[in-house]
Amino acid sequence: MKIILGIGGGIAAYKAAELARLLAQDGHEVQAMMTAAAQEFVRPLTFSALTGRKVLTDLFAIESAIEHIAVAQDNELLVIAPATADLIAKMAHGLADDFLTTLYLAFTGPVVIAPAMNVNMWQHPATMANLDTLRRRGHRIVEPGSGFLACGMTGPGRLAEPEAIVEAISAELQKRRDLEDEIVLITAGPTQEPLDPVRYISNRSSGKMGYALAETAAARGARVILISGPVHLPPPRGVEVIPVRTAVEMREKVLENLGPASIVVKAAAVADFHLSKVPDQKVKKTAARISLELDPTPDILAEVGRKKGDRLLIGFAAETQNLHQEARRKLESKNCDMVVGNLVGGDDTGFESDQNEVILVMRSGDTVALPRAPKREIAGRIFDEVLKLRLSLHAADGR
Repeated sequence: MKIILGIGGGIAAYKAAELARLLAQDGHEVQAMMTAAAQEFVRPLTFSALTGRKVLTDLFAIESAIEHIAVAQDNELLVIAPATADLIAKMAHGLADDFLTTLYLAFTGPVVIAPAMNVNMWQHPATMANLDTLRRRGHRIVEPGSGFLACGMTGPGRLAEPEAIVEAISAELQKRRDLEDEIVLITAGPTQEPLDPVRYISNRSSGKMGYALAETAAARGARVILISGPVHLPPPRGVEVIPVRTAVEMREKVLENLGPASIVVKAAAVADFHLSKVPDQKVKKTAARISLELDPTPDILAEVGRKKGDRLLIGFAAETQNLHQEARRKLESKNCDMVVGNLVGGDDTGFESDQNEVILVMRSGDTVALPRAPKREIAGRIFDEVLKLRLSLHAADGR
């Protein structure tokens, strides 16, 4: 495995030398990259000797103007240890003023970050907010240890031991390969059901959960097809995005792409009703009451459930009450293998929020509760359980 080891400027930089040695010992090809501040604590020659490769230090002393792009494309994982408060802030806000931060913006693979800093800097709200931003991007944070710090204070902020960082790297590498053989079809966002050429019926879904699922599946090696209702989100990297507007359009695209899919995740909040006949012209406002005659939209989840075959089918149940009962009812009536249930209507989780808190209701009868966390983290846990389902099915089939 080709790994970039980015070393930030702090007294803990000396521990990165042992980390480089352990990674090389495990057979990884390690490309060390040091900030200017890191070189004040440890010389590049140390890492060159440990890795057998030239250490990258200066953005303006390189052979090619796009070397940071080439290095980003040639390596499979980025590790930053130690990650100072300054480095973490630059990464969170997209600042790129040296080789390491410029490469970070060009890197599309998994990222492992091991912070190290003074206890007050670690606990500062700005640092906590920056770390939350990086977690939402799917980066793995190796929490610092607690103890006596170089500044003379005691508390959290010590760089995690190299062995603990190697363990986190191994877990991340293993996780990133576990969906390589899967084709994952995901629906996300709301649908918009027109009332006339100007107005429509919709809901509060932002698409954030579905997009987090798509990003996670792609990062873990799957081919991902994302069928998305209208949202204000950038398309996830490495994902085929098919935009739709109405429930009828979503059904059409789901069935068109169902054939090769091995996992189907129906995270979209599809409108339940649409206007039976849409006027050709805008309906003018009058003082009289207007009645709308609405018909049910297609039940896409139920239709996929009838055609499921060997696929894994994951449904979503957004409820305002009776969450467990409604999620279980949906699982059984739609022939799902798992239903993700979450309470909506509040301000802290669910629609429009970056956080979620869900239950996973399984066909086996088990229920797994996932506490409040960023949606990207929730997405990872969902796919962890999906893979457990896959293994249990293979075991039942004797494969």
